[in-house]
Amino acid sequence: MFDGFVLERIDAGGVGIRTRHRLRSGRPPLLLLHGNPQTHCMWHLVAPRLAERFCVVATDLTGYGESDKPATDASHTPYAKRAMARDQVAVMRHLGFERFFVAGHDRGARVAYRMAFDHPERVERLAVLDIVPTWEAYKRADMAFGLSYFHWFFMTQPFDLPERLIGADPAFYWHRHTSREPKGPDFFSAEALADYLRCFRSPATIHAICEDYRAAASIDMAHDEADRAAGRRIAAPLLALWGATGRLEAWYDVLAIWRDWAADVRGRALDCGHYLPEERPDEVAAAFEDFFAG
Repeated sequence: MFDGFVLERIDAGGVGIRTRHRLRSGRPPLLLLHGNPQTHCMWHLVAPRLAERFCVVATDLTGYGESDKPATDASHTPYAKRAMARDQVAVMRHLGFERFFVAGHDRGARVAYRMAFDHPERVERLAVLDIVPTWEAYKRADMAFGLSYFHWFFMTQPFDLPERLIGADPAFYWHRHTSREPKGPDFFSAEALADYLRCFRSPATIHAICEDYRAAASIDMAHDEADRAAGRRIAAPLLALWGATGRLEAWYDVLAIWRDWAADVRGRALDCGHYLPEERPDEVAAAFEDFFAG
């Protein structure tokens, strides 16, 4: 995977971030952020193609993969999307990029849209894959949401209930979590899957992911609420892509929701489930090329 890319660990202000990049002079920078329960390896089918037109940077989010797992506090502050976004901005600054494009899937998309709110001078364009804003998801939650996205409530339970239960058989939990949709997860490549499972088996990773979800249900909601109350909207052009056979298509008018949060929104569903970059890599890459080159 990632032929021609450099793998390094970057100090993002005291938080070490596993980073893979391919940088070429004169090409615009594009940051790729993964989701739960994966690592930056989820971009392995997309990043090489994008590297022909962009300086591509793919990282493990704070707490995930081989990135550091900072000690937490009662407010889950290190795992607030505000803090996680700040870590990613530091990575890009370390690589020499003050302004850049960013695309995120799942949890990475939540980091990306928070980055667009908090650092509008950095984010030129933004792509979010298979999410609506955290505030919208919780405020609109009903029985169908709770039954399907049960992990949003399970993983937010106080330490160390979810950590103990997931840690009893991490591989079982990982496979069950990624197989909730009416499709098999056979699109995960063996090499990427090995990285996902190796990292997920770590008790420190499991704890950090639970902290990510605890932050979402508390401090992240407060940050989203503050932006809503102040009438702030994302200024950067925003591309939303989602899976037509996943949950978002059934539950939400995705573009209408994002148009409440951002000034310039476009996007569409792809014929797949939740894991767009691995199920439909060519379509995702083409959509990114069109959007970020525009």
